Amino acid sequence: MQDERWGSGMSVGTSRSPAARDVHGKAAPRHGELAELGIDPDDLPDGLVVADEQGRVVCFNAAAARITAVPAQDAIGRHLEVVLPLEDLEGRRWWQLTDPYGGLAIRVGQPERNLLLPGGREVLVSARYLRTEPTGPVHRVVVSLRDTEARRRTERSHAELIATVAHELRSPLTSVKGFTATLLAKWERFTDDQKKLMLETVDADANRVTRLIAELLDISRIDSGRLEVRRQPVDIGAAVGRHIQAYVAAGQPADRFLLRIQQPLPALWADPDKIDQVLSNLLENAVRHGEGTVTIDVQPSASPREGEDTGTSVTVSDEGPGIPEESMNRVFTRFWRGSKRGGTGLGLYIVKGIVEAHGGTITVGRAPGGGAEFRFTLPVGTPAYLQ
Repeated sequence: MQDERWGSGMSVGTSRSPAARDVHGKAAPRHGELAELGIDPDDLPDGLVVADEQGRVVCFNAAAARITAVPAQDAIGRHLEVVLPLEDLEGRRWWQLTDPYGGLAIRVGQPERNLLLPGGREVLVSARYLRTEPTGPVHRVVVSLRDTEARRRTERSHAELIATVAHELRSPLTSVKGFTATLLAKWERFTDDQKKLMLETVDADANRVTRLIAELLDISRIDSGRLEVRRQPVDIGAAVGRHIQAYVAAGQPADRFLLRIQQPLPALWADPDKIDQVLSNLLENAVRHGEGTVTIDVQPSASPREGEDTGTSVTVSDEGPGIPEESMNRVFTRFWRGSKRGGTGLGLYIVKGIVEAHGGTITVGRAPGGGAEFRFTLPVGTPAYLQ
């Protein structure tokens, strides 16, 4: 060890009617085939409503009952329009507009759209028309219902992200605009020291905007699964040392940091820039929000089954008040902030995304000294062409 001190199960469609076919003539599975596959309609995550050739409901699964607040026993046998009195966002009755049993014989259904149930509750509805012959009469109408709550949560998250970004950008951009306008209008009136101070402020605010834009790009790539990892050999101990030296150079006491490296470490292939981003976020949190000594432990991570070194673990801990137990499960979510306000609340969300993009894991807990303890583990990650 190197120790370095750094200063209702429902049976459906049991009739023996001819196999329903879509407009292309393909055979569609009879509802009874769900049972043959070991699938109960009530096991489906989305609402399923099936009406026969007369428009009477023959299947109404548990999800449909939950979404519509209509018990299945009250829906079976009743007409589709009565069971699902859907309206579009302009108040028009959807079944009268779509007329599933009439109109063109080549129609295959209706794409997903937002519709309203009685009381104004919004649902996502799509429909499929099944025919015994390619252009014959509709044999079944299959309706899928989805709750919009998940989509609304996503929309709220996006709206909150936009609001946060707008707020964070306003302050530095206002500063940049104010100082540059003042310098351009009154350049001769300022001394060199005053000009230097204003330009330094502009430079710092420009760096703040750059960092925020970089965070937004990272979030976009993480959410879309497009975060690229360019693997190179990484000396994780040296990387931690550079960050500590930077804090000491910026005025932090040298004895506030304790770096412990357990040798030998396995060869680590990772994206050095992104690993620096992870270390920067974790150390900044420990310095800004924690107290006492900030301890960084770097050690091999062994497989419990094979007993071999399969990666590297880095633990960053402090001696501050720590993170409340009730907040532990929210630390890596968007916009989470500790007791001290400041920042966008996106840093730890990005850290988790970077670590997972490397195939690693990250956890949070309470340090032996009472503060917060973040531990991330990275696999060796050797590129395929070297294996």
